[in-house]
Amino acid sequence: MRTYAKMSATYAPTLKEDPVEAELASHKLLLRAGMIRRASAGLYSYLPLAWRSIRKIEQVIREEMEAIGAQEMLVPMVVPGEMWQESGRWDVYGPELLRMQDRHERDLVMGPTHEETFTDLVKNELRSYKQLPVTLYQIQDKFRDEIRPRFGLMRGREFIMKDAYSFDADVEGMQKTYDEQKAAYARICERCGLRALPVVADSGQIGGDTSVEFMALADAGEAALVYCDCGFAADTEAARASIAVEEGPGDVCERIETPCEGSIASLAEFMGMSERACRKSLAIIAEDGTPVLCLLPGDHELCEVKAEHAFGHYDVMSDEQMETYGLVKGYMGPIGADERVRVVADVSLRESKRWLIGANESGWHIQGACPGVDFKVDEWLDLAEAKEGDACPKCGAPLKAARGIEVSQVFQLGTKYSEAMGATFMDVNGKEKPFQMGCYGIGVSRTLQAVVEQSHDEQGIVWPVCVAPYEVAVVPLSVGDKDVWPVAEQVCDELAKKGVEVIVDDRKERAGVKFADADLMGFPYQVVLGRRGVKNGVAEVKDRKTGERQEIALDEVAAWLAERVMAERL
Repeated sequence: MRTYAKMSATYAPTLKEDPVEAELASHKLLLRAGMIRRASAGLYSYLPLAWRSIRKIEQVIREEMEAIGAQEMLVPMVVPGEMWQESGRWDVYGPELLRMQDRHERDLVMGPTHEETFTDLVKNELRSYKQLPVTLYQIQDKFRDEIRPRFGLMRGREFIMKDAYSFDADVEGMQKTYDEQKAAYARICERCGLRALPVVADSGQIGGDTSVEFMALADAGEAALVYCDCGFAADTEAARASIAVEEGPGDVCERIETPCEGSIASLAEFMGMSERACRKSLAIIAEDGTPVLCLLPGDHELCEVKAEHAFGHYDVMSDEQMETYGLVKGYMGPIGADERVRVVADVSLRESKRWLIGANESGWHIQGACPGVDFKVDEWLDLAEAKEGDACPKCGAPLKAARGIEVSQVFQLGTKYSEAMGATFMDVNGKEKPFQMGCYGIGVSRTLQAVVEQSHDEQGIVWPVCVAPYEVAVVPLSVGDKDVWPVAEQVCDELAKKGVEVIVDDRKERAGVKFADADLMGFPYQVVLGRRGVKNGVAEVKDRKTGERQEIALDEVAAWLAERVMAERL
């Protein structure tokens, strides 16, 4: 039985040019290296090389889950719609939820996540506190009907996900399980070769009160985050940073003519002050139909996620609606607005007493306006999106900005699903109580691409040993040579006997093609065997990550490589 792979027998069709469909470097390289192929928008096939890496990521996950007592199982991808109706998510999840009916016209869901399924599974069988805690997990395909699938595996419609669900008797137990999962997720990122940062996150459609995302730092990341050297990190959608504001001009409330373009930037330039001394006004219609005027520091934007938590699914006011409520585009403010308009200001402005705001008249603003005196603020809320330079809420130092790829997330669900679905147990006092739940997800396929996004160069992928499809590529420059090829086979056999995963490029291709493909596919180490080297009893070994090349004696090369490969397997 052959103990090593041959390139000639491996289905890995490479591409010379970047596919037009791909934008991110990682997406381009996975396609070019023959790792994945697009079937349709947001739907991808994993070819043999990528699948080997996927299986390694899954193995890391399984080892870390087993270490903390989580139990693997599998539930159906297709879920009865009545479960989602029972939890309340049938109507609120949105069009990303693929709904369908079977031949009996029963509602079904293609599971994007499985909180309902696991809750329904245990609710009639975990009956006593003596059976708790329990954590169950699976590794399974999911489907979310993304409106704009893009960036390859980063935002596909079908994807591989590890999802776990914990059931505890009390909050303290849930916190302990949550902390164990969070620590395991950090180890999984490290073992997969990812530089990831745990950040405070919004719980989104999953729900719950506490959530942390693990963000793989990358310039191409979809998510914006802020962090501090003290250890604080948060998604900008969830960050509660301390925002420094400046007082506006004027000691008394008075109208001033401002013949500028109606933007904060042009107003600040006209007044000769910073944007943070101005007040930004945004008009929206809340989900319940209430007109709302949001007041923000002039140098910050409204955070859409925070606004949705406050106002539900809101809409920006049209020009006609603004006119109806006495608001003038570019010159909006609370003074002179219709009394039906609810005025909500960001909490960072609460202590400020002199505001520069719009006068609801084109070309005019009001300076020196004081909240509570000259106009009423109905509510103070956290609405502004955090950004670089804001003060860290933990230590006060200026926050730094970065972008990241979300690869995993942990949630404290509390009783959100157990109460809604009647999942209870008998506590130590004989009383029925709902489970305290947590859920924990890892994007397995997304992790694969995140590794590539972090680890590549101009020549191709640079796989970390821990998730590389093969750890060593043996590249004989002349396959038919009676001196070179037997040595190549011998090196492969010796490496395989030492537990190294090896592939030999046995194709009758030019040396340049073999070198280019080995770099493109990203095998961590390459053993180059030429006629001259074999005659001198040496092989050239290339470290893909550093590009360093060195000659190693043929009778030592297998042991030399095995030592390095084993050390790099995390």
